[in-house]
Amino acid sequence: MAVALTIVLSLLSVLSSASCARMVGGKTEVPDVRTNREVQELGRFAVEEYNRGLKQWKNNGSEQLNFSEVVEAQQQVVSGMKYYLKISATHKGVHKMFTSVVVVKPWLHSKQLLHFAPAAPSSKDF
Repeated sequence: MAVALTIVLSLLSVLSSASCARMVGGKTEVPDVRTNREVQELGRFAVEEYNRGLKQWKNNGSEQLNFSEVVEAQQQVVSGMKYYLKISATHKGVHKMFTSVVVVKPWLHSKQLLHFAPAAPSSKDF
């Protein structure tokens, strides 16, 4: 009986610590960002939305960015999943870094770009 209780308590402890990483409000690093297809697609989406906004305001494509890759990402459980992305993109052939925040609500089949801006030169936190 004592052995069974010890095993159950150990399992509950392991499960509890594993679920803490996915608690609402806590940011976690996304592992293997460069090979994570979902995160790379979100980066591409963020650049496309940024470019779409430019077209609405300037009516030309000269300022548009070309997506290269997401180089860093964090995720946060909210009402959906919020992704904090550091994106490499080119503008007129010059590589630049940008920060972006995208919220995904899979049950609504929606993605929303909340933020897109040039990254601070040494910005690790966004």
